[in-house]
Amino acid sequence: MSGSKTDIPSAEVDLDRDLFMRTLIRELSGTLEDVVGLEDASGFISIVGTTIGESIGQAYRAALDVERLSRDQVAEVLVDLKRRIGGQFHVIAQSDDRIVLGNRACPFGDKVLGRPSMCMMTSNVFGSIAAENLGYAKVELQRTIAAGHGECRVVVHLEHGKAAREVDGREYFASRE
Repeated sequence: MSGSKTDIPSAEVDLDRDLFMRTLIRELSGTLEDVVGLEDASGFISIVGTTIGESIGQAYRAALDVERLSRDQVAEVLVDLKRRIGGQFHVIAQSDDRIVLGNRACPFGDKVLGRPSMCMMTSNVFGSIAAENLGYAKVELQRTIAAGHGECRVVVHLEHGKAAREVDGREYFASRE
């Protein structure tokens, strides 16, 4: 072809590993949502999220040289792990029975919009870390960027009491004694 650019490596194409991986995850979750439905897609992503959460939790415990993280450490770890992958989570409030987190930027960026199943990564990573260290967690996704809110609000319930039973969310239990 005459007149075409032949210097492919210098072509202005918006593509790097991070963008490719976020797009891959978006398309995979979208395909799952379309083929098996939102609930089952969320379930599949939950399995991956739980495995990743267990691995991340173990890495933090090893780095801090502790057998279990305290509630304060769990809250700090949840914020820190999201910071490390491009999120902007922060603790809004915490008490013996819950940790309330806000977020201004999703690690998946705009690729999360319209893909609520991707929020299962957050739910399962947070839930598995909290449960493995504190015994129990129920993660309530009150607001999500994926659903079109300008921010996320995530409540990690730490006690299997009335407050946790009355909200929609996923429950997590410690797998070790």
